[in-house]
Amino acid sequence: MSEHLSGRLTEFGHSLDVRVYFEDTDFSGVVYHARYLHFLERGRTDFLRLKGIGHRELAAGAFGEPMAFAVRRMEIEFLRPARIDDMLCVETRIALLGGARIVLDQRILLSEEILVEARVKVAVISPEGRPRRMPEAVSAVLTGATTSA
Repeated sequence: MSEHLSGRLTEFGHSLDVRVYFEDTDFSGVVYHARYLHFLERGRTDFLRLKGIGHRELAAGAFGEPMAFAVRRMEIEFLRPARIDDMLCVETRIALLGGARIVLDQRILLSEEILVEARVKVAVISPEGRPRRMPEAVSAVLTGATTSA
């Protein structure tokens, strides 16, 4: 059941279905712009979870030393609005995997129509918030999901 809730791994990366609820919208029934960040975060988190890289395990040091991922930069383009009760699809793919960062390309779609495009740079950090290299075990898991180097 949790695999279904966490979306699905695909040939390009990850896909997650998300329904738009009343709480996601403004007074007119259109999705509030900041809510798209929540949808994108769920897509990134569930992608990692299905690849076997959970946030708790990272923090506990299951892949070597304790670490976390932190969004360092996000470029987002809002192309079309989503509305209450829409069923959206959040797609996530790795664009670049580096020694201390991951760059992800994400899209939010309604059917085949792209509503939002985002490029997200994620830094690998220590529990103290300092940059650190990605553990080889994490890099190895993600290498198979990379679309370009």
